[in-house]
Amino acid sequence: MKMDQAVMDALDLVAAERGVAVETILDALANALVSAYKRSPSAAEEARVVIDPDSGDIVVYAQELDEDGNVTDEWVDTPDDFGRIAAQTAKQVISQRLREAKRDQVFEVYETREGDLITGIVQQVDHRYSILDLGDAEALMPGSERIPYERLERGNRVKAIIIEVRNDAKGPQIIVSRSHPDFVRRMLELEVPELMDGTIEIVSIAREPGHRTKIAVKSNDPKVDPKGACVGARGARVRQVVNELRGEKVDVVEWREDVGQFIAEALGPAKVQQVNISEEDKIATVIVADHQLSLAIGKEGQNARLAARLSGYKVDIQSDQPEAQAEEAVPADEPVAAEQAAPVEEPADQEEAAEAGSDETTVSDEDAQTPIDGDSEE
Repeated sequence: MKMDQAVMDALDLVAAERGVAVETILDALANALVSAYKRSPSAAEEARVVIDPDSGDIVVYAQELDEDGNVTDEWVDTPDDFGRIAAQTAKQVISQRLREAKRDQVFEVYETREGDLITGIVQQVDHRYSILDLGDAEALMPGSERIPYERLERGNRVKAIIIEVRNDAKGPQIIVSRSHPDFVRRMLELEVPELMDGTIEIVSIAREPGHRTKIAVKSNDPKVDPKGACVGARGARVRQVVNELRGEKVDVVEWREDVGQFIAEALGPAKVQQVNISEEDKIATVIVADHQLSLAIGKEGQNARLAARLSGYKVDIQSDQPEAQAEEAVPADEPVAAEQAAPVEEPADQEEAAEAGSDETTVSDEDAQTPIDGDSEE
């Protein structure tokens, strides 16, 4: 029995395009044909199929085995209509191998790309997950990895980072995120060449997705201002990041070797009078003027919480007035409650108006021209 030439040509084409050896496909086809033979009338209980890779000849050998599984007898038993069965089986095997080859190819391409920034088109959105079309694959973004309050619509082109690539039975799964702190890191690296060439580097990031991110940067070149390089002329560089984050505020803070000085920087826009560090307990006691207390703490403790995460120290903010009630220390790992946070899309007018006059480098979607300077309580 001879396999149709069109089928042989298809095998060669699949092997060439997908990088799968013809012998591998023929082995899979031979195994499938054994199963097909056993379903035919009067078939032997055991058999093997041999396919000539050059001529396409197919021969079925029926077998008789002893109790130990050794072949005691073998004879040719190729059914008369086996050519039709072989053609149908070959199509199924080729389709399966094509799917497997594509899955393997996708996994090989993406398995080493964890942490990379990708761009995809939103294909499907619901409360559980979103699916992004990457062109050669699909990526899954769970609801927990989305930016809170962000509205993704089908057809939108968005960026995300790959946080995991796993090879499941159904094929490779590429898990991406827009809420991960490293997403901000990768976005900033796109806009700041000095980050890519190592002139400046990001030391730490503290983020509450959808609300605010603080980034600590330092320079490896004394001639380069790390904060200015990240912000860019009139905030142009960091504004691109803010736009992709749909208005999430981004604060750039210069990292300092002196922990006290660094925490004072991280608590901007508040003016800090004194920082006392307890290295043993990893607690920083911060003294501010009474009128700066709410600004240092921030709305619902956000400013202090992010400064704590950025520095790795618990931050205890106190007023310089003896009669003022001391605030509780804010741990570096304290989570933010989603129900306490105000939606980014609907900022209160008084909060926006309050952001006039700070020396902290902050950029938001409302800040279209220059870095915000203000005594914001956010």
